Amino acid sequence: MPIKGSNLNLKLPVAAVFLAIAWLNQAPVQAQQSPAPLLSIFENVTLSPNFSPDPTTIRGISGGSRPASEISGRAETATGPCSGFVDAEPDHTMVLTEFFDYLSLAVQSPEDTTLVVRGPGGSWCNDDYDGKNPGIAGQWLSGTYEIWVGSYQEDKYHPYIVRITEAE
Repeated sequence: MPIKGSNLNLKLPVAAVFLAIAWLNQAPVQAQQSPAPLLSIFENVTLSPNFSPDPTTIRGISGGSRPASEISGRAETATGPCSGFVDAEPDHTMVLTEFFDYLSLAVQSPEDTTLVVRGPGGSWCNDDYDGKNPGIAGQWLSGTYEIWVGSYQEDKYHPYIVRITEAE
């Protein structure tokens, strides 16, 4: 016997997943750094200078219940405000094997999303790098970066693609 209200709680996340899968299937497909399932989400990536393909893409579903400012440890960074809500755990891990003189990480989504990146040297946030899509570009130290893509409303989920390129 179902618990009252449990059917509604199950339908919203399931609907979000089906919507995300439909949107991701329509997005351009890029080759991955390593073999990946046909439709994997929440991918991780390891990059070295002059990586291929450039751009490399990873995909996921934004949102969560934790304030982005809580994850980053501040309300604003040099790259922008720490807005929105994210998951407790990072959506992606990006390992940079060497220093990058220039690297751009930009989110593409049909909805307004936010970004938190935590790695060597600190935390960085962004909101509207390109229209309503967040991104961060510039010099990057070698090391491991945790990436969260957020939504403005708590527990609202939206599909996205992260485009990573060395091209300025």
